[in-house]
Amino acid sequence: MDALDLLLNRVSVTRLCEPAPDADQLDLLFRAALRAPDHGQLHPWRFLTVEGDARGKLGELFAAALQARQTDASNEALQKARNMPLRAPMLIVVIASPKAHPKVPEGEQLLAAGCAAHGLLLAAHAQGIGAVWRTGEFAYDLHVMKGLGLAEQERLLGFLYLGTPEGRIRSAPVLEPEAFVNGWNGQ
Repeated sequence: MDALDLLLNRVSVTRLCEPAPDADQLDLLFRAALRAPDHGQLHPWRFLTVEGDARGKLGELFAAALQARQTDASNEALQKARNMPLRAPMLIVVIASPKAHPKVPEGEQLLAAGCAAHGLLLAAHAQGIGAVWRTGEFAYDLHVMKGLGLAEQERLLGFLYLGTPEGRIRSAPVLEPEAFVNGWNGQ
């Protein structure tokens, strides 16, 4: 796939089914992620893969987090939380893992980790793998972060859902750069 075609046409794919990416595809996904801009070569990211029965365990973690936050959560809401990780055959948990550094502020490191996640999405699209980056309440939940083993300084940036696209992939909307770009004349 041509690089510009990839950049101009990648879209989120929300309807995913088996199979999940295989070992060779995953290797390419992570190699692409590791090419993210990284001032200081700190590699301020890490990833967790979640597949098979682990998806159900992640769903239980989501339900427990919801129950801890809302003791009166309905059975329907708890079941919805349990089912979230089952929407794709594989998830990749993207974790920003900033390092103390005198010249590279944490904000730059968080951006680098976000770029690594974007690299994963681009590499998935290039290989015909459907992918969507999801956050939501569980990405910011301390119970979930603890259950996933995040260190105190780490942040959960989101869950990348991966699988085979189910149905037709939508076209990327055409946006005009003029709506987002202005010249600056120094004043």
